[in-house]
Amino acid sequence: MNYYSDSMNRLIEELASLPGIGPKSAGRLAFHILDLPEERVKRLADSLVNARSQTRLCKECFNLSDEDVCSICGNPKRDHKLIMVVEEPSDLVAYEKTGQYNGVYHVLHGAVNPMNGVRPENLKLKELLTRLAKEDVEEVIVATNSTVEGEATALWISKYVKQAGIRVTRIASGVPVGGALEYVDEMTLYRALEGRTEL
Repeated sequence: MNYYSDSMNRLIEELASLPGIGPKSAGRLAFHILDLPEERVKRLADSLVNARSQTRLCKECFNLSDEDVCSICGNPKRDHKLIMVVEEPSDLVAYEKTGQYNGVYHVLHGAVNPMNGVRPENLKLKELLTRLAKEDVEEVIVATNSTVEGEATALWISKYVKQAGIRVTRIASGVPVGGALEYVDEMTLYRALEGRTEL
């Protein structure tokens, strides 16, 4: 039985389809949105549409950006000889929050997971190898998550980066096994970065 109007039900359904939002949370969010002034709701709607239409992938590192090259890759003060490979843009943000890393990044947009049909060719791994062939890189830091998929991805990267004659390291295990980087505190991430080991 529908207790709400069709438009309210559609809003709840759309909100509930977002990751981490269940039906109850979606209902609370929907009522909160209805209580907002109309101008604020329009700003929220505009920000969603603009983010979707204007956000693109940096052509160098594949981070999210409003420009062809993101602000990190475009910063001449960053150490472009040091590349940290992460699974998702949220992992990059987690390391940036430490304020301790001055290199650049490469975002894979996932991890190797054959069980779910995610193979190396489905990620930005070929682009990483192309980048390493044309840039003067001294070290690649593999900062994939401490999961089975993250470890498999790290081994794949290590194999091909070593063949290119570039030093490859792995963040230390201060990051809990099975943990996602975006949920790890800044100090633990910093210690993991400082304690990285050769792969």
